[in-house]
Amino acid sequence: MTTTLFIGNIGPMGLILVAVVVLVLFGRGKVSSLMGEVGKGISSFKKGVNEGKAELEQAAADEAVDVTPVEKKDEA
Repeated sequence: MTTTLFIGNIGPMGLILVAVVVLVLFGRGKVSSLMGEVGKGISSFKKGVNEGKAELEQAAADEAVDVTPVEKKDEA
């Protein structure tokens, strides 16, 4: 609980300081490659979510049941 309170108290200057420290420790190349990997991971996650959603919609459409009464089916 104290962690969320601490994170909420970091202002813009604190975030800039953290970014500068990370940049100094790891270097520009490492940080940019890491951000590229994060971007690929996010894209892959979104693609997986969309595929799962389409799969569920297809399964629901395949399980659709015809509820027309038998008498009405004979007339058609």
